[in-house]
Amino acid sequence: MSYRSNYMLRSLCALGLIGSVAGCSSDPTLYTVAAVAGDARAGGLAVVEIRTPVVSPRLDRDTIVEADRGYHLKMASGDSWSEPLGDMIGHALTRDLSQRLPATTVFAQNDAVTTTPQAFVELTINRFEADPSGYAVVSGALSVHPAGSMVSPVMTYPIEWKSKDVTTGNTDRLVAQLSAGVAAISEQAAQHLRTLPLPHITQ
Repeated sequence: MSYRSNYMLRSLCALGLIGSVAGCSSDPTLYTVAAVAGDARAGGLAVVEIRTPVVSPRLDRDTIVEADRGYHLKMASGDSWSEPLGDMIGHALTRDLSQRLPATTVFAQNDAVTTTPQAFVELTINRFEADPSGYAVVSGALSVHPAGSMVSPVMTYPIEWKSKDVTTGNTDRLVAQLSAGVAAISEQAAQHLRTLPLPHITQ
């Protein structure tokens, strides 16, 4: 069930429109992807926008996907994300990148910001759970490119991150490790942003 479908079900339960006890379960424990501190360094453009990450539909649901067991997904029963996963990862990536590039204004897509970005960070997530061995995995693709028209094609870099510790059966530990994975992506994004050329200013 998707995040929005599950949210609607809980709303109907709260209004008393669904009377079945089985249909209206107790409130889940809500989790969020948190920012993780890193090394702040000089460099980077003045303003960067984080586009809302594209998340695989199998992950884009209310209940947290705990693990990929090969032929089936194991869900973290009673544990849910506090907002749609793509938005949540985007906001965590924004905070992580802001901390690593203190001279850069970093904001997430759809934030109430009037400034014009000089570069974009785009992210696709296709794995965001524990693997069959119990290690948290974050994988997908990352693109960092200047704003405006470009002569050369936009470069996309594969990302593959795995935790050092097993997280099986512990949602707190899983979410903490997935947060570390997003922070690792922000490190890669920061490196690419530091190498982008300054925008050309016409007189």
